[in-house]
Amino acid sequence: MGTAGIIFSDGRFSQVDELVRKRTEASIPFGGRYRLIDFALSNMVNADITQVAVIARRNYQSLMDHIGSGKDWDLSRRHGGITVFPPFGNYKSGNIYDNPIEALQGIIGFITKCPEENLILTECDSVNVINYEDVISQHEDNNADMTIIYRECEVKDLYAEHLVVETDDFGRVTSAGLVNETKGVQKVGVNALVIKRKLLQSLLYEAAAKGANSLEQEIIINNVSSLRIFGYNYTGAYLRINSLENYFANNMALLDEQVRKDLLETVPIYTKVRDSAPTKYGKNAKVENSFIADGCVVEGTVINSILFRGVKVGKDTVIKNCILMQDTMVLEKVQLNCVVTDKNVTIRDHQELSGCSKLPYYVAKNMMI
Repeated sequence: MGTAGIIFSDGRFSQVDELVRKRTEASIPFGGRYRLIDFALSNMVNADITQVAVIARRNYQSLMDHIGSGKDWDLSRRHGGITVFPPFGNYKSGNIYDNPIEALQGIIGFITKCPEENLILTECDSVNVINYEDVISQHEDNNADMTIIYRECEVKDLYAEHLVVETDDFGRVTSAGLVNETKGVQKVGVNALVIKRKLLQSLLYEAAAKGANSLEQEIIINNVSSLRIFGYNYTGAYLRINSLENYFANNMALLDEQVRKDLLETVPIYTKVRDSAPTKYGKNAKVENSFIADGCVVEGTVINSILFRGVKVGKDTVIKNCILMQDTMVLEKVQLNCVVTDKNVTIRDHQELSGCSKLPYYVAKNMMI
């Protein structure tokens, strides 16, 4: 049988505008050394899925640089491995795809030639550790056409337009709709599903004939009564990234030992290897409750913060409740509170920047202040 994976690199419901101006959502840095796509890829690799397609849409240079040949995920292979598909435009209009249906139609050749029987479709809008081996096993035991991965949670505005399902005692989906039509605790899809490859192929041809553009409506909701669709209840750690506010909050959640254990220690999470020296702490350095990657130099004070690889903190500098991305340089006598710096930022001497947890102060990539 076998299963292959398809990853959408651009989120449909994301409002993390600041972080995707120069990158795709899949390559948003997270947790000191990872990118969001690392979790989707690692979940697949841990389930022995060795054929993966990544569909790119825009700003995907950093994504390709991060993935490379796929060797860091053991996906650099003669047969199978990982393939990044650039956007496939419509020859009539010259526009690239606008929705997942068009994106999948753009890689119909991959879907048609893929030897695996099942496909996993997932997005990079969350940090999770889904056990796809368990999902696939349940999918095959149920002889399902499709298995939708969901989690039971309180429906909020942040979940607008997401899929909601209802299941019977055997786990079969009996109805499906969108979040904006429901309230309270619901079974909300996590934008990941398993589907039979040939079924997806035929549904895509049907959707093309109709001019359809909604994955949820055309592939799932319209086929609840005619297909064997089951649900899989995911109860593990789940951090959804769709705004700067919850990006900040979900990174800070890693300072909680249990969250960190659930996400980073239960199963291997692979990422691009960057050989760096261990972090160097100066004579007067002070660090409290912080998550600090390798290759950093800390000579000041760091409290309740996350420092990515290669960050430098100068003397008499105080950093509290901050996220400093790769190669950020904070010079001497600087005060930072609730600040998010993108990659390669320099903050010069005697600066003072402050935001709050609801609205962190964001400094764009390559900026100097």
